[in-house]
Amino acid sequence: MDQRGKWDIECVIYDCDGVLFDSFDANTRLYNTIAEGGGRRPLDNDELKFCHTHTVFESIAHIFRNDAGAKERGVQFFKDHIDFRDFIVYLEMEPNLKEVLVILRNRGIHTAINTNRTTSMRHIMSRYGLWDFFDIVVTAEHQVKRDWDEPDGREILQARPKPDPEGVGKILQALDVRPEATLYIGDSEIDMGTARSAGVRFIAYKSSAMPADAVINDHRALLDFLSDG
Repeated sequence: MDQRGKWDIECVIYDCDGVLFDSFDANTRLYNTIAEGGGRRPLDNDELKFCHTHTVFESIAHIFRNDAGAKERGVQFFKDHIDFRDFIVYLEMEPNLKEVLVILRNRGIHTAINTNRTTSMRHIMSRYGLWDFFDIVVTAEHQVKRDWDEPDGREILQARPKPDPEGVGKILQALDVRPEATLYIGDSEIDMGTARSAGVRFIAYKSSAMPADAVINDHRALLDFLSDG
């Protein structure tokens, strides 16, 4: 910290769902569609919470955890019928996000995303005009074929799903930033575990019940913790 008790930060890493976007409605629509395609009832609240923080393949396995035949049908339905672009239209960007991202980048602070989303992240970045706001995006895409190119100067890296710290490690290495000068902003225990295992500070977004180095309920509140450089 500097003499005013604020953090000298080189990089801010964001989770996607629940931090960049309120995506609960979009994910509810997606996973209930997959559940119906596999021949089961709509998801309950606990199942929806699980799907909100895990990869699509982990979520499908969880949805059909009690029926191997239904799981196979669900996976096939996903492959044959699901286009993520039909669901990301229901995402709602969190207030003041882009304003704060501009401030961070003007201060020379790197910005990155580490998410358990897979191929849908490319569509999200394009639809919501986010490519120019982030240096690197890391997804849990190791299970999915890559068939999109990113704009020049930006890239999507693949890593093991969170809470494995591999994604954060790839960001730190690619941007040449120190763990102690890095913040991770997330809204789930998976995000907290990711940050802790990677040795970076954790800020909980709209999640005051979790142990964290700080809690914020608005993206502008992040600036209160940062040194002016």
